[in-house]
Amino acid sequence: MYPFYGDNFKVECPTGSGNFMSLFEVAKEIATRLSRIFLRDQNGRRPVYGGTKKFQEDLHWRDYILFYEYFHGENGAGLGACHQTGWTGIVARLMDIFALVRGEDLLARPKEILAQMTRDQVAGG
Repeated sequence: MYPFYGDNFKVECPTGSGNFMSLFEVAKEIATRLSRIFLRDQNGRRPVYGGTKKFQEDLHWRDYILFYEYFHGENGAGLGACHQTGWTGIVARLMDIFALVRGEDLLARPKEILAQMTRDQVAGG
């Protein structure tokens, strides 16, 4: 919806904060929060693995990311099935999008940018 509404349409994010953002900024904020579940924190631990020592510390396992079905609401630890990527696999795509796309570019050429990103990702580039 951001390419349609642009930067002039703002919503409060997070709700009750008094901080207003464009839809692009809100989407980026949500993607950043989701990404933090899978990325290492300041202590080198990934919230997705909670207290599972093997996935946090073992050199053969710590860099393999599992995408769980659900997450603990307080600490981000993965819960439920992890044998499939399911909906959480979209986090990788979100990280890619927000690393490569600026809001102003998306406003100028939304279809071209997203189509090119999809082609690059499918082609492995």
